[in-house]
Amino acid sequence: MADGLDFDNVVARFYEPLYQFAFSLTHKEADACDLTQQTFYVWATKGHQLRDPAKVKTWLFTTLHRQFLESRRRLVRFPHHELDAASHELPVISPRVANHLDSAQVLAALSRVDDIYQAPVALFYLEDCSYKEIAEILNVPMGTVKSRISRGIGQLQALLADAAASVNPSPKRKV
Repeated sequence: MADGLDFDNVVARFYEPLYQFAFSLTHKEADACDLTQQTFYVWATKGHQLRDPAKVKTWLFTTLHRQFLESRRRLVRFPHHELDAASHELPVISPRVANHLDSAQVLAALSRVDDIYQAPVALFYLEDCSYKEIAEILNVPMGTVKSRISRGIGQLQALLADAAASVNPSPKRKV
């Protein structure tokens, strides 16, 4: 790009102010770094579309702000829960039962997972595809891939827990 808008010049010129803006929004160093990196990723992929080089600063700050808002919307839709806090929601599979599971049982259970989740789970765990590769293969956004894998694994765990419970029912207690 002309007028000093090559990638290295833009990063050198705007990294610090973008990071400071991101930090003011997130209040967390790691999140601010992620937002800044994502903004420069978007610049690397779409910055060539900017028609007026004088508006690069506005473009970058607008992009960072939009990335921040999108991350907050995603957080509301898919809140993060610490494993300890959500442990009561997870199916209980004892180590003994887990040792008896074999790949045929897992594949059979995977075939009963909702169709929309089967492909992402299979591509991620069986084919070792990255989120990005899966997004390209399925022609869906990367966030959709992540949520489908998460939900698919949840269904798979529930199916395997049900199967394990039917094989090894818990002993009846006398009252």
